[in-house]
Amino acid sequence: MSKAEKRYFKVFSSRHIIGESNNYQLLFTAIDAMSEYDEEKLLKKLKGKALVSRFSISKNRLYNALLKSLDSFHSNSSVNAQLQRQLHAIEILYNKSLYDQCMKLLQSAEKMAAKHEKLTILAEIHRWEKRILEKDNYEGIAEQSRLEKIFREDQALTSKLQTFNELWNLKSKIFTHLYKHGKVRSESETQELKKIIDEAADKFKGKPEGTENIYMLNHLYSAYYFSLADYGQCYPYLLENLKLIDKKSHLFIEEPNIYLSVLTNAIYVGMRLGKWSEARNHMDKLNKLPQKLALQLNEDLEFRLFSLTKSTELTLYTQSGDFEKGLELIPAIERGLEKYDDMLSSVRKAHFYFNLAVVHFGLENYKESLKWLNLLLNNIEIDKTQDIHCIAQLLNLVVHLELGNKELLPYALRSTQRFLETRNKAYDFENIMLQFVNESLKKRQDKSMFELFSGLVNELEAMRNNPMEQRVFEYFDFLAWAKSKVSGAKYRELVAA
Repeated sequence: MSKAEKRYFKVFSSRHIIGESNNYQLLFTAIDAMSEYDEEKLLKKLKGKALVSRFSISKNRLYNALLKSLDSFHSNSSVNAQLQRQLHAIEILYNKSLYDQCMKLLQSAEKMAAKHEKLTILAEIHRWEKRILEKDNYEGIAEQSRLEKIFREDQALTSKLQTFNELWNLKSKIFTHLYKHGKVRSESETQELKKIIDEAADKFKGKPEGTENIYMLNHLYSAYYFSLADYGQCYPYLLENLKLIDKKSHLFIEEPNIYLSVLTNAIYVGMRLGKWSEARNHMDKLNKLPQKLALQLNEDLEFRLFSLTKSTELTLYTQSGDFEKGLELIPAIERGLEKYDDMLSSVRKAHFYFNLAVVHFGLENYKESLKWLNLLLNNIEIDKTQDIHCIAQLLNLVVHLELGNKELLPYALRSTQRFLETRNKAYDFENIMLQFVNESLKKRQDKSMFELFSGLVNELEAMRNNPMEQRVFEYFDFLAWAKSKVSGAKYRELVAA
């Protein structure tokens, strides 16, 4: 809870809770003083107080009191909150048979809900309008056309809601695959996603009705092309959504997470397309967002601002080879990782750890790079992040090569081989890298290390032309690393070139 919410609760409990207010405040103050909840310590602190004898009841009542206080505190914090409060007032007026006042409030609520395209609340408002029409056996309806109008409005509303649910379902299927497996690496995966997008193409041949549905359709197609790493076709859909958000800002102002998501995706895809100027312009907007959203900041939004902004900025620096700027971000990222540890998804943590490893690799801090890779490989659930886990295993081998850890490499190599085989992740790229590491470890080599690296460069250059294989280079530029060993240039110089 914020300081303002805590202050409000103390005032709220003293005014609205009879008899129990002192107990509530006593328990609340005791819990609030603890940096981490420890019930045993709490009971010792409250020893001798009446509430201890029925402690579970006291906790439950405090919880409910807090929810009521927060409800009151945030009653006008959003359009949804205001409309829900009006709906409650409508119910009260109806139950008191104050139908004229009830209808006036319904009309006011309907205008607000229509303006902000709150479809589910509009459906509830229509339900109350029907109840009022029914109460006097439809005496308030002079013509049948009025009933037809109500019916058509309900049909349009139902259609929009159905469209949203269908689009959300299709979009979520693509994102489930993307988050778990990463971008597609096989024809079977491509066909799996194509079935989803073909279903969307059959159902939605033109622009759907409703701003949220237009946004969702663009979101669906951008996710599909992102999964295929077809950034040329992905980018226009992202830009369309950015335009839509700017044009209909009053509909998105209470959902900044949407803008954050689209903006960060536009930055990444812009980078992949080499549109560095556009990517940096988007990055500037992203960095200014905390100031723009200052009045709306809450714990969830602060977390998302950290998660998306720092992750995207870090990726921008690793992709452009600006590793010094990436290094400058690390203290803030480490604080955020500690602060939001329980809130960060496995996927987001994995990307942070991996990119931090790449930053240190680019600066030739190989031991630090290995530290972050070990955090990823040992602490992140494999089945939730198979794609990045796979690339991290290979980068781990590269770092050990750089450190000259030839005693550890055979074990790491076998471990990586088992990992890839058991999860059917041994594609051409992975096999090339494993073969190279295996050859470099042989005591009697037919080729020098220069020849081995030259061969690796040739194979990886050919690999980059394969649409199914080139996606691995988005995580770490293995080709630039191999070229650095042949040319004598630094890895960072080749990435930045």
